[in-house]
Amino acid sequence: MNHNYHEICNRQQGTNGYAAVFQDARGTIPYGMTNDYMFRAVLQANNKVLRGLICSLLHLSEKDVFSVKIANPVVMGETVEKKEIRLDINVVLNDHTLINLEMQVANQLNWKKRSVIYLCRSFDQLNRGQDYTEARPAVHIGFLDYTLFRECPEFYASYKLINVKNNNIYDDNLILNVVDLSRIDLASEDDKKYHIDRWAALFKATTWEEIRMLVSDNEYLNEAAETIFRMNADEQVRKQCRDREEYYQDLRSYERAIGERESVIEGYKREVEKRESVIEGYKREVEKRESAIEGYKKEVEKRENAIEAYKKTVEEKDVLIQKLLDENAKLRSGK
Repeated sequence: MNHNYHEICNRQQGTNGYAAVFQDARGTIPYGMTNDYMFRAVLQANNKVLRGLICSLLHLSEKDVFSVKIANPVVMGETVEKKEIRLDINVVLNDHTLINLEMQVANQLNWKKRSVIYLCRSFDQLNRGQDYTEARPAVHIGFLDYTLFRECPEFYASYKLINVKNNNIYDDNLILNVVDLSRIDLASEDDKKYHIDRWAALFKATTWEEIRMLVSDNEYLNEAAETIFRMNADEQVRKQCRDREEYYQDLRSYERAIGERESVIEGYKREVEKRESVIEGYKREVEKRESAIEGYKKEVEKRENAIEAYKKTVEEKDVLIQKLLDENAKLRSGK
């Protein structure tokens, strides 16, 4: 944390003071929203920020939302006993729709199955005796700082149960959305219309100057920026964020090790493909030569057949000549 940040934090007085001193903040942000503890702290501390984010992600207007409640609040700043603790946020929208928000910056190679399991758990909330029609819609929204499907990258993707032949939606009550924070450049017009790209840029921002440029004309983003500033001024929250960063470092080491192994495997695959290509070349050459041999064999057979035919013709002519000689001898002898 830079000295300028300490100085302006010391000048703040109460919650309202943070908004003023935030405008003077300079340099690197100690902990941004890609830190899942800061993500949780900001959205839990400021319901307006949570509401604004939900509206953007689900393409809702403010009048569509009358209630946004966190169903699993935690005591901010309280020591996290396990580094592997889940810091996802369970939200109840309008006392009906269940939304799970989760920040995931390290690729643990389990997101697809994990997110589906979390979504199904959220949906499976019926009590004994309740009718199935009372099941509430469930939405899981993951913020990933890596690309889930490298073959088809997408900034903001939404998945539902559909008919694979005609894309007819089977049910609207299960939705799984993924925001790829590493591919904001792929944001669609709709993503930009609802400012999802700007929320992602806010989460990825690394300096206070960058944040102020992003949020200046949007009250929800500005509120989020000021809350990030306020949470960074809380010593206990910073401590928990620091612990999470240490955990991330371990995961990134794991990621690098996996990446290195994948690189080695890719090298082996390329070598195998290269050798298979050489073998294919040999096979084609062999087939070519075998084809040539077959051609030679056919030509030989053709010539042998011609020779046999010629021999027969010669034999027939020899028989005819002998017959003529025999008849001529008979005539000379007067017999």
